Amino acid sequence: MATIDDYLEQARSRLDRIDPERLDGEVESGALLVDIRPQADRERFGELPGATVIDRNVLEWRLAPSSGARSVDLDPGQRVILFCNDGYQSSLSAAVLLDLDVNATDLVGGYNAYQRLQGGIANE
Repeated sequence: MATIDDYLEQARSRLDRIDPERLDGEVESGALLVDIRPQADRERFGELPGATVIDRNVLEWRLAPSSGARSVDLDPGQRVILFCNDGYQSSLSAAVLLDLDVNATDLVGGYNAYQRLQGGIANE
Protein backbone atom coordinates (compact mmCIF):
# COMPACT_ATOMS: atom_id res chain seq x y z
CA MET A 1 0.00 0.00 0.00
CA ALA A 2 1.36 3.41 -0.99
CA THR A 3 1.74 6.16 1.57
CA ILE A 4 0.97 9.83 1.03
CA ASP A 5 4.74 10.44 0.88
CA ASP A 6 4.99 7.86 -1.93
CA TYR A 7 2.13 9.53 -3.76
CA LEU A 8 3.73 12.98 -3.35
CA GLU A 9 7.11 11.70 -4.57
CA GLN A 10 5.46 10.11 -7.60
CA ALA A 11 3.59 13.32 -8.42
CA ARG A 12 6.72 15.45 -8.09
CA SER A 13 8.76 13.09 -10.26
CA ARG A 14 6.51 14.13 -13.16
CA LEU A 15 6.95 17.87 -12.63
CA ASP A 16 9.61 20.36 -13.69
CA ARG A 17 9.20 22.22 -10.41
CA ILE A 18 10.08 25.91 -10.24
CA ASP A 19 12.45 27.19 -7.55
CA PRO A 20 11.42 30.53 -6.03
CA GLU A 21 14.49 32.18 -7.58
CA ARG A 22 13.18 31.30 -11.06
CA LEU A 23 9.56 32.30 -10.54
CA ASP A 24 9.72 35.91 -11.72
CA GLY A 25 11.53 34.92 -14.92
CA GLU A 26 8.99 32.19 -15.64
CA VAL A 27 6.11 34.63 -15.24
CA GLU A 28 7.91 37.20 -17.43
CA SER A 29 8.25 34.47 -20.06
CA GLY A 30 4.49 33.94 -20.13
CA ALA A 31 3.76 31.35 -17.45
CA LEU A 32 0.43 31.66 -15.67
CA LEU A 33 0.86 31.82 -11.89
CA VAL A 34 -2.09 30.31 -10.02
CA ASP A 35 -2.76 30.68 -6.29
CA ILE A 36 -4.79 27.71 -5.03
CA ARG A 37 -4.74 28.71 -1.35
CA PRO A 38 -7.99 29.31 0.53
CA GLN A 39 -9.24 32.88 0.75
CA ALA A 40 -8.51 32.99 4.48
CA ASP A 41 -4.82 32.29 3.81
CA ARG A 42 -4.64 34.96 1.12
CA GLU A 43 -6.23 37.49 3.48
CA ARG A 44 -4.02 36.56 6.42
CA PHE A 45 -0.66 36.13 4.70
CA GLY A 46 -0.97 38.13 1.48
CA GLU A 47 -0.92 37.47 -2.21
CA LEU A 48 1.68 37.34 -4.96
CA PRO A 49 1.27 40.15 -7.49
CA GLY A 50 -0.08 38.97 -10.82
CA ALA A 51 -1.28 35.59 -9.58
CA THR A 52 -4.61 34.28 -10.79
CA VAL A 53 -6.70 32.92 -7.93
CA ILE A 54 -8.45 29.60 -8.56
CA ASP A 55 -9.79 27.74 -5.57
CA ARG A 56 -8.45 24.21 -5.33
CA ASN A 57 -11.91 22.66 -5.34
CA VAL A 58 -12.60 23.92 -8.89
CA LEU A 59 -9.07 23.95 -10.30
CA GLU A 60 -9.46 21.16 -12.87
CA TRP A 61 -12.73 22.58 -14.18
CA ARG A 62 -11.26 26.08 -14.61
CA LEU A 63 -8.08 25.00 -16.44
CA ALA A 64 -8.68 21.73 -18.30
CA PRO A 65 -8.99 22.26 -22.07
CA SER A 66 -11.84 19.71 -22.15
CA SER A 67 -13.91 21.48 -19.48
CA GLY A 68 -17.02 23.42 -20.38
CA ALA A 69 -16.51 25.42 -17.16
CA ARG A 70 -13.02 26.59 -18.10
CA SER A 71 -12.42 30.20 -17.02
CA VAL A 72 -8.84 30.62 -18.24
CA ASP A 73 -7.89 30.37 -21.89
CA LEU A 74 -4.36 29.05 -22.09
CA ASP A 75 -2.14 29.24 -25.13
CA PRO A 76 -1.16 25.76 -26.35
CA GLY A 77 1.68 24.53 -24.16
CA GLN A 78 1.56 27.58 -21.86
CA ARG A 79 3.12 26.73 -18.52
CA VAL A 80 0.88 26.94 -15.45
CA ILE A 81 2.66 27.30 -12.11
CA LEU A 82 0.54 26.47 -9.08
CA PHE A 83 1.34 27.46 -5.53
CA CYS A 84 -0.09 26.79 -2.11
CA ASN A 85 1.43 27.67 1.25
CA ASP A 86 4.27 25.13 1.34
CA GLY A 87 4.25 23.27 -1.97
CA TYR A 88 2.50 20.03 -1.09
CA GLN A 89 -1.05 20.51 -2.29
CA SER A 90 0.23 22.31 -5.38
CA SER A 91 2.44 19.35 -6.35
CA LEU A 92 -0.47 16.94 -6.18
CA SER A 93 -2.74 19.36 -8.04
CA ALA A 94 -0.20 19.97 -10.81
CA ALA A 95 0.14 16.22 -11.41
CA VAL A 96 -3.63 15.96 -11.85
CA LEU A 97 -3.58 18.83 -14.34
CA LEU A 98 -0.84 17.08 -16.34
CA ASP A 99 -3.26 14.18 -16.76
CA LEU A 100 -5.80 16.66 -18.14
CA ASP A 101 -3.37 17.99 -20.79
CA VAL A 102 -2.37 21.16 -18.94
CA ASN A 103 1.35 22.03 -18.90
CA ALA A 104 1.35 22.37 -15.12
CA THR A 105 3.98 22.43 -12.42
CA ASP A 106 4.36 24.04 -9.02
CA LEU A 107 6.50 26.36 -6.94
CA VAL A 108 9.01 24.57 -4.71
CA GLY A 109 8.20 25.52 -1.11
CA GLY A 110 5.11 27.46 -2.17
CA TYR A 111 4.15 30.95 -1.07
CA ASN A 112 6.24 30.71 2.09
CA ALA A 113 9.48 29.96 0.23
CA TYR A 114 8.90 32.83 -2.18
CA GLN A 115 8.19 35.23 0.69
CA ARG A 116 11.36 34.14 2.52
CA LEU A 117 13.36 34.78 -0.66
CA GLN A 118 11.86 38.26 -0.90
CA GLY A 119 12.67 38.97 2.74
CA GLY A 120 9.01 38.89 3.70
CA ILE A 121 7.42 37.14 6.61
CA ALA A 122 6.09 33.73 5.74
CA ASN A 123 3.35 31.98 7.65
CA GLU A 124 5.07 29.58 9.96
